[in-house]
Amino acid sequence: MSWILLFIAGLLEVAWAAGLKSSEGFTRLGPSVFTLITAAGSFVLLAMAMRQLPLGTAYAVWTGIGAVGAFVFGIVFMGEAVSAGRIASAVLIIAGLVGLKMTSGH
Repeated sequence: MSWILLFIAGLLEVAWAAGLKSSEGFTRLGPSVFTLITAAGSFVLLAMAMRQLPLGTAYAVWTGIGAVGAFVFGIVFMGEAVSAGRIASAVLIIAGLVGLKMTSGH
């Protein structure tokens, strides 16, 4: 269950990062509220997952999901640049996340 909570927390991290971009420095009310709500949800679920998972593993997976998710979101929905180097770097992050999951003992 802790891995599911962590995964959802990571998805919420992607959501609040996208909201933060859309809030234009917290100058737009709707995206700003969305950002704060999804950030709070992400932190709460991360904290719940950390009850069972090691700190280093949980935090690295949470930030990794957020980083790769924001990378994909930026490309798909915001027209950000795609390059072989950027994709290779995201793949390396994913490989690290899989390695942490496989060696965490949980």
